Amino acid sequence: MLSYQSHQVQGIVSDGTSPLPGVTITLKSNKNTAVITDYNGHYLLQASPRDTLIVSFIGFKTKFIAVNDRTKIDIKLEYDTTTLQEVRVNAGYYSVKESDRTGSIARITSKDIETQPVTNVLAAMQGRIAGVSITQTTGLPGGGFDIKIRGQNSLRPDANSPLYIIDGVPISSDPIGSSFTGTTFPTLASPINSINPDAIESIEVLKDADATSIYGSRGANGVVLITTRKGKAGKTKFTVSASTGTGRVTKFLNLMNTEQYLAVRKKAFINDGRTYGAADYDINGIWDQNRYTDWQKELIGGTSLISDLQASVSGGSNNTQFLLNGSYHTETTVFPGQFRYKKGGSNFSLNHKSEDEKFSLNFSAGFNSQDNNQPSYDFTSDARNLPPNAPALYTPDGKLNWENNTWQNPLRNLNTKAESAVNDLTGNAVLSYSLTKELVVKGNFGFTYLDNTETRIVPSTIYNPAFNVQPSQSSIFTNDVNRSSWIAEPQINWIKQLKNAKIDVLLGSTFQSQRSAKISNLGSGFTSNSLIYNLAAAKTVRVLLDEETLYKYQAFFGRINFNYQQKYIANLTARRDGSSRFGPGNQFANFGALGLAWLFTNEKILQNSTWISFGKLRGSYGTTGNDQIGDYQFFDTYSVNGVLYNGVSGLSPTRLFNSDFGWETNKKLEAALELGFFKDRIFTTMEWYQNKSSNQLVGIPLPGTAGFASMQANLDAVVQNRGFEFTVRTVNFNSRNFNWTTSLNFTVAKNKLLSFPNLANSTYSQQYRVGQPLNTQLLYKFTGVSPQTGIYQFEDLNKDGLLTAAEDKQIIADLNPKFYGGLQNRLAYKGVSLDFLFQFVSKDSKAYSMSSAGTMSNKHVRLLESWSSPGDAAPYQIYTAGFNSAAVTANSQFNQSTASITDGSFIRLKNIALSYKLPLNLNNTQCMIMLQGQNLLTFTRYDDGDPEFTTYGYLSPLKVITAGIQLTF
Repeated sequence: MLSYQSHQVQGIVSDGTSPLPGVTITLKSNKNTAVITDYNGHYLLQASPRDTLIVSFIGFKTKFIAVNDRTKIDIKLEYDTTTLQEVRVNAGYYSVKESDRTGSIARITSKDIETQPVTNVLAAMQGRIAGVSITQTTGLPGGGFDIKIRGQNSLRPDANSPLYIIDGVPISSDPIGSSFTGTTFPTLASPINSINPDAIESIEVLKDADATSIYGSRGANGVVLITTRKGKAGKTKFTVSASTGTGRVTKFLNLMNTEQYLAVRKKAFINDGRTYGAADYDINGIWDQNRYTDWQKELIGGTSLISDLQASVSGGSNNTQFLLNGSYHTETTVFPGQFRYKKGGSNFSLNHKSEDEKFSLNFSAGFNSQDNNQPSYDFTSDARNLPPNAPALYTPDGKLNWENNTWQNPLRNLNTKAESAVNDLTGNAVLSYSLTKELVVKGNFGFTYLDNTETRIVPSTIYNPAFNVQPSQSSIFTNDVNRSSWIAEPQINWIKQLKNAKIDVLLGSTFQSQRSAKISNLGSGFTSNSLIYNLAAAKTVRVLLDEETLYKYQAFFGRINFNYQQKYIANLTARRDGSSRFGPGNQFANFGALGLAWLFTNEKILQNSTWISFGKLRGSYGTTGNDQIGDYQFFDTYSVNGVLYNGVSGLSPTRLFNSDFGWETNKKLEAALELGFFKDRIFTTMEWYQNKSSNQLVGIPLPGTAGFASMQANLDAVVQNRGFEFTVRTVNFNSRNFNWTTSLNFTVAKNKLLSFPNLANSTYSQQYRVGQPLNTQLLYKFTGVSPQTGIYQFEDLNKDGLLTAAEDKQIIADLNPKFYGGLQNRLAYKGVSLDFLFQFVSKDSKAYSMSSAGTMSNKHVRLLESWSSPGDAAPYQIYTAGFNSAAVTANSQFNQSTASITDGSFIRLKNIALSYKLPLNLNNTQCMIMLQGQNLLTFTRYDDGDPEFTTYGYLSPLKVITAGIQLTF
């Protein structure tokens, strides 16, 4: 009898190289007894000498180990790629196994995110997900990104953002910045910047109707689900990591040096038959003609200093787990001056389950703060345009050099600052209770609060002191935004397991409210610049914008999932939405989808196949909606116009009432094939989709006699997005000491305007064409340079002898990517791991627009190949100092012609990360050193700077290299 008494069994679970935390170990004799390994892979449990341990962990083969009187058992698990199909994917209101998924859901995890030195969650997604196109809009810290999931659905560029949900709480992506204060950035500040990538456990992107229609009106442009890190059972674990690095501009324009530039300038005056003027300082002898300054290196060629600090503590029991982490990030700019971006935050997570496992509580909260201090002027434009022999920035005594009032020193703009402070709080609680084994009730509750304060100052110190400009000319712009929201979602879930089938039914409702307030002011006329931040000290204060909006949303949703014999799956989702953004009779709409899947490898004929391990054919069709139009757009509204009458400020009508104002609708169709070969060592997915967005919410043009330029209404225009997505994952090597996996995603997407009634007579007549993509430009057709006159020539399309935009600027240039994707490799050898990602994009782009060669600004060296004398065959026209009106006009038309379209395709080493776990002989302690890079190498034919970047006059994305260390104990 004594031989069957229990005793302690302990050991380490590893993959042969590293310990595995989170492994579940149960007893075959009593499966209710379970323990989980800690972060060192250690476990301890009571077992009888004749018992058997069942060791299981996602991604590894389950192992059965007899105790056989042993007290210490070290266990090595083997990788099993086939179990990856058992991973549960977050689909929002429910989770689903990869093998049972009927919709299109792409996923990246913390393993993909933590290798990247980025501060924006969208940057972490670039090049990693099929069907998701992400472009960085500026290289300045705190700047934004543009994201499109399966193309542009709406005619309005600001209505194509996806729905963001963090731990079940929707986050409004409406901009919080202002054009009055955000002049440093090409786009307004976004609240998405507040999200800390290091706090994220996984990101799921929902793309097709089956995955998104349960979100109804908010899912038309896709859904981005963000799950933050959670605590795991085991001993309390502390992790501290620190890194530091640098950032620099990826590529400069190839501009002329002083000798080349002056030769062009002099030739231009000869061509124009003019002599140098008094203001032509660069060539009339006022400025040193032997001086050369590379203004790109001088103004945007600095080094951005980056530092990060992360710390977390986690642990808990089998019933209760917790995690608390904090982060702090600082980053300077490549501009001259002392400017800094600071971002810090903290996240807390608490998960609890009762002893009987009926009640569970999941609570998470995150607070993030951003403090951004930047010049309110981007120096990129000056860096590309200043003459190379322009004067020195400073005088010998260290003061700004105005060179006897002959130029505007670009560093004057260091005194005009744009500052912002953003505080963002998100909280979520999910409570669930199992009434029976089949019936669970759940409540999801969330709250968000955001406060943004922005200022932009224009002090008198930006002017030449010789002009004696006083603080009475100084001004300040302010922008304050306050936004809060709450959401409550009661739900009930019934799961019934039948003999050959499984039924999963979900019913729920959503109640959401969001209140926003925004006020923008202009203060001018101060007695001293030291009082410039005090609006009360301004002589004149003008309210530029003062608005408060309330958005209310209510919905009922449901899901029925039927799984027969683990072969045939049907997933039906539906939602009835109500939005306060539409008028009476149009506030409610119904959306739904049906997804079907056939797991054909579970058919008897393929169950014993040695080469095909998984096969699934799936498809879906359904509708989603869009209410991203802003609040009160259907009302007839009035605004304070600031004009006084008898001392009273008047009101002006700003919008006409439209009772028919309703929902945009997006109909989505998809078909997909998923295949796994050789135990899923090769796994591929092929998806075809077609989305049609109709009932477009736009401004309908009105005749001038109406007093309004347009009225918000639904236009019977249809936009189609059609494409093909291909992904493949291969396990190239999988041995005890060496592992190598490869992932490829590839997307071909086509956007088309199918119909637009009365387009020719609308305000969009020179912007869109039926049968063409939305992201196009209408251009003149360039025919070359006249050998006789040396002037650019363009085709007169209507043969009327005139070159006009309305009639001749009609050649269509498609600027959408032809295809895009990413190739990732992950290698691990013992304690060394290497992860790198190549991003590739095939597209056409606009060349950098420049004024006429020969004017007083630097030019690209390619313009040295310009026309010189009659009979020349040259790619560029005659030089002019601005006096040849025909050449100046032709140069403007050249920048709006087919000649301005160039190949903007590129292959970029988007990310590389090298790490090494030090072989420490210390219990419960691990140390890892890391080297990471972003945007390191770019292969492209594009000759006008960074090929990803398309907004002229703003800083392009930076090349970043960081080194760090992580300590776990």
